[in-house]
Amino acid sequence: MATPTAGKRSTRRAVVKLLKTEGAMGSAQLARKLRLTPMAVRQHLYALQREKLVTFEERSVPIGRPAKYWRLTPQADTLFPDAYAELNVALIDAVGRTFGPKGLQRVLDAREAKQRADYARLIAPAAPLKERLRQLVRLRTEEGYMAELRPDGAGGFLFIENHCPICAAATACQGFCATELDLFRAVLGPTASIERTEHIVSGGRRCVYRVMPA
Repeated sequence: MATPTAGKRSTRRAVVKLLKTEGAMGSAQLARKLRLTPMAVRQHLYALQREKLVTFEERSVPIGRPAKYWRLTPQADTLFPDAYAELNVALIDAVGRTFGPKGLQRVLDAREAKQRADYARLIAPAAPLKERLRQLVRLRTEEGYMAELRPDGAGGFLFIENHCPICAAATACQGFCATELDLFRAVLGPTASIERTEHIVSGGRRCVYRVMPA
């Protein structure tokens, strides 16, 4: 039988995940999605605030006092996979100092080639674009990117990564982000065009790619 403490932890994990995937939200919105009362949700939010995992900003509403919109703090990133952030940054620095920019680029190219081969084995090239994207979402989620797929309303798709487990490495070396975009283009093939519209390393809340049938 689950203990009350375990239940609280589970609910707070759900709150954190919603704020991670949906962005800033009010307590009433969170309550509807979690099927809890706004008062119960606020209690969890205040507990997370004491742990410095969430904060809020006030936004004007048509009637009444400004509403509190809650969002995750940078400290909350520790709750999600980071793919050995400190080690990766140290290795990038060591490779760059030892072998120079060209040597570092060769390392990035080798990483992308391996990923491309691995993904090619697991994503059926003849499948419809939507199915290829679903397979890509599954793979990236398994790697810690909290990926999802949504329609974009214009006949295409939004491929979304709500978390970047290599963010520290990508911040230290922008080449990681460039090779990942090349990777997606190679995996999805010539029947799709893809562009990045939001970018975590550039200050965005998530990475978003718009994918259209070519």
